[in-house]
Amino acid sequence: MEQEVGPRTRLTETELGVLEFERGWWALPMAKEQAIRETFGISGPQYYQILNALIDSREALEADPLLVKRLRRMRAQRREQRYIQNRRVDAR
Repeated sequence: MEQEVGPRTRLTETELGVLEFERGWWALPMAKEQAIRETFGISGPQYYQILNALIDSREALEADPLLVKRLRRMRAQRREQRYIQNRRVDAR
């Protein structure tokens, strides 16, 4: 009997690591960008691409609902601030 290929149900080790990192990066004795490079071996923009895709996933929400909801809220606030700032610049 063949298994059906369905939606993914588990997070990868990297994704779990990103969630763990987001829970406590602020306690590290270095800047976040440096900690990202040292922990994951990738650039800040690469990390944030992974993080943004991750917090949109159902699996991440199930793994750590409080963290994922907080990160989504923070992202929405940053987007709103950019929108407001861009409208001010366009109005000039």
